[in-house]
Amino acid sequence: MNANSAPLMHSTTTGKNAASENAAGFDWWLLLSAGALLYIGMMMITSASTQVGEVKLDNPFYYFSRHAVFMVLGLVAAVIVSRVKISWWFDSGWFLLFTSLALLIAVLVVGREVNGSTRWIRLGPVNIQPSEIAKIFLIGYLAGYLVRRQDEVRDSWWGFFKPIAVMFIAAILLLIEPDFGATVVIVAASLGMIFLSGAKLGKFLVLILVCLALGTLLIIWKPYRLKRLIAYTDPWADQFDTGYQLTQSLIAFGRGEWTGLGLGQSIQKLMFLPEAHTDFVYAIIAEEFGFIGAASVVVLFSVLVFRGMRIGANAEKAGQLYSALFAYGISLLIGIQAFINIGVNTGLLPTKGLTLPLVSYGGSSLVMSCIAIGILYRIDKESRWAKAAESADESRQTKSKYKRTAGPAIYG
Repeated sequence: MNANSAPLMHSTTTGKNAASENAAGFDWWLLLSAGALLYIGMMMITSASTQVGEVKLDNPFYYFSRHAVFMVLGLVAAVIVSRVKISWWFDSGWFLLFTSLALLIAVLVVGREVNGSTRWIRLGPVNIQPSEIAKIFLIGYLAGYLVRRQDEVRDSWWGFFKPIAVMFIAAILLLIEPDFGATVVIVAASLGMIFLSGAKLGKFLVLILVCLALGTLLIIWKPYRLKRLIAYTDPWADQFDTGYQLTQSLIAFGRGEWTGLGLGQSIQKLMFLPEAHTDFVYAIIAEEFGFIGAASVVVLFSVLVFRGMRIGANAEKAGQLYSALFAYGISLLIGIQAFINIGVNTGLLPTKGLTLPLVSYGGSSLVMSCIAIGILYRIDKESRWAKAAESADESRQTKSKYKRTAGPAIYG
């Protein structure tokens, strides 16, 4: 597609193709997998947080009630976003970028520090985590840039590195908080989008090497990151200090075996495993539902990410390049974050503070994850509408041609 042509972000609907729109349907697998993960999250937050809620706040259902409120807000936000045309996101690229950077700067100025990190802005009874908002907004901006400057990104080194420079600024702000996990997720998703946009392989490999070198420097630069990495290689060597969280998580997996101890029967959630209802809720799922339950969550995320990428591919076939890249970026965000969280819980990756999308406790993460699903739903609907309209046009053209050529022979 010519990048200078209108990127066919959405199809205009009229009364003529209303019936086609209604018949186009939507991706049931996307909604079912997302809904199942939300349900699992609600169930597991209830189970994993009762003890910590009772001990710290004298209310065993404190976290459950807040999670329920955030889930309702997230679902309402998803419905609202699903009504917004994708063209609005494309036209609002600069707004998305400046809002993201403004939020990341604001949290450093007026943010609330928790466990040594300044990641939250307190607004009355709730804490807003700007990095969660920035993830979606930056991906929306980057998709628009890659569409507008498609030829430049492919053919020019300067054009290739300009969007990387923007993401680098956001990454620096995230590292100052510090939020190394969010940085990795955003950078990895951005790299994936740039690759899928058609960037040449040689440039992409150079970029990968640069990112790996910078990542290594960042790990060495901060002693606590290096300490975590060393502890990850053998957590049992220091199981009561640097390896404590991972060893407790692994114990939960060991207790769960194949079928688990049963809902509510976890031992590790009884103040043994820190962050059992947030970053390490997957370990509690494994303990209470065993390998079968843990594997089911992996399957659900695989379905969700696959359907998201499929939605992007369908949008690209319909000529909606911006929608396609946006869908790819959102799918990569969800998939990469889920992969890192599960990898951390199982000891495959060093410990890093990242929630499990749609499952873990955390208002900003939950609401923005729901919004991401709402955007994917809208992209799917618009590409289906475009396909239905195209089929209707082809049908009318075929009928018109048939009448012109066959009509006189039949009625003559």
